[in-house]
Amino acid sequence: MAIRAIRGAIQLDIDERDHLIKSTAELLTKTLHANNIDNSQLISILFTATPDITSEFPAIAARELGLGDVPLMCFVEMNVTHALPRVIRIMITADLNVSRGEVQHIYLRGATALRLDLAQ
Repeated sequence: MAIRAIRGAIQLDIDERDHLIKSTAELLTKTLHANNIDNSQLISILFTATPDITSEFPAIAARELGLGDVPLMCFVEMNVTHALPRVIRIMITADLNVSRGEVQHIYLRGATALRLDLAQ
C-alpha cells in the first residue's frame, strides 16, 4: 500500500448550513466511491473553505457520514480577488494500492472550473 492524496472541490450555491453539509457530504461520498476507499484506509481529511463561507465547518459533514474517528481539520483559503466564490476543497490522505496516476480527483458544480483537466 502507498499513501495517496486525493483532491476535490465543490462550489456552493449559497452559504447556508444545510446546503454546505449536504454539498460537502456529496463531494466526500463521490470522492470515496470513485477511489473505492473504505473508512479503514483513511488517514486524514483536510477541508478548506473560501473566506465567504461562514455558516458551518465542512468537517461536520464527514462526522455525519460516520467518519468521526478520522482526523479532520478545516482551514480558510487565501482571500484572492479573482478566486471562485463559495468553494469547499478537500484533500484526503488514504492508504491505497494504486499509482498516483490512477487516483480520481473529483470537482463538482462550478468547481470544475478550478481543474478542467481533472473534472468529471
